[in-house]
Amino acid sequence: MFQNFGIWQIALILVIVLLLFGVGKLPSVGKGMGQAINEFKSAVDTKDKKSDDDSDNGSEDDATKAS
Repeated sequence: MFQNFGIWQIALILVIVLLLFGVGKLPSVGKGMGQAINEFKSAVDTKDKKSDDDSDNGSEDDATKAS
């Protein structure tokens, strides 16, 4: 995905971000983005575990119905 970006394009993006948010806001912006990513990952993991549990319970119900 990022293989088409050169060093100059990345540097330009970083300069624009610096101009938009300023030096003082960058740590809080980074912290907020990190927290958002962690919450997203935990939500995806929770959903995966829940769907795994549902599929396990469903197979047990099918086995008891067949008996």
